[in-house]
Amino acid sequence: MAAIIKTAEEIEKMRVAGKLAADVLGMIEPYVKKGVTTDELNQICHDYIVNEQQCIPAPLNYGHPPFPKSICTSVNHVICHGIPADKKLKDGDCINIDVTIIKDGYHGDTSKMFVVGKPSIMAERLIRITQECLYKGIRMVKPGARLGDIGHVIQQHAEGHNYSIVREYCGHGIGVGFHEEPQVVHYGRPDTGEVLEAGMCFTIEPMVNAGKRHSKIMPDQWTVVTKDRSLSAQWEHTLLVTANGCEILTLRPEETIERIIEH
Repeated sequence: MAAIIKTAEEIEKMRVAGKLAADVLGMIEPYVKKGVTTDELNQICHDYIVNEQQCIPAPLNYGHPPFPKSICTSVNHVICHGIPADKKLKDGDCINIDVTIIKDGYHGDTSKMFVVGKPSIMAERLIRITQECLYKGIRMVKPGARLGDIGHVIQQHAEGHNYSIVREYCGHGIGVGFHEEPQVVHYGRPDTGEVLEAGMCFTIEPMVNAGKRHSKIMPDQWTVVTKDRSLSAQWEHTLLVTANGCEILTLRPEETIERIIEH
């Protein structure tokens, strides 16, 4: 299975889906505070996606076993795929909210780190370095570059700060399918892996641990945690490979990186 090259019409739909997904993260921010449960955050996002945006929350009933909620909420040592529940957030908690919506049959997928109250110095640093990993990966994206180039620059930056990269989970092609080819791993060697071409859409979503890279899946068969219970952080964007660089389809207003990167 090769990556699906998107037509101009499909790219326009991907832009719309990407912006809507980003808007959900902007909408939920004021609600991420001490005392709120992740299930309450899920319900607010669900209602907004369905009623305001007239979109479908892609995670709901996705996979086997079916994912039971509309967003993923991964708190502290949860790496990814955390299921919203009745646990209240407390001061200092770090939470990744991962949103994927479907609009007109096309997916927009993005995630962001939030902190409840004041982060510890360790958490603040991990979150910042992980976002830098994402941005460094994005800056590698252009026709003729290879997936290994992206993974390599992300791995170098994380490990250069004595963090580790989760290897079992990766970015992915996206479009009509939630998870399409190619798989975008966040480690690797330069000049290896699939060659990028204009019209490809995929996510980059590095998961970076403060401790060792090893993960385990909880009995719910979804929630992934760090084996050593160290803190984990993740940021995600959906990207389009353009004729001479890339476009970030899920960029949010507060971000410092430019939406269109040209080489």
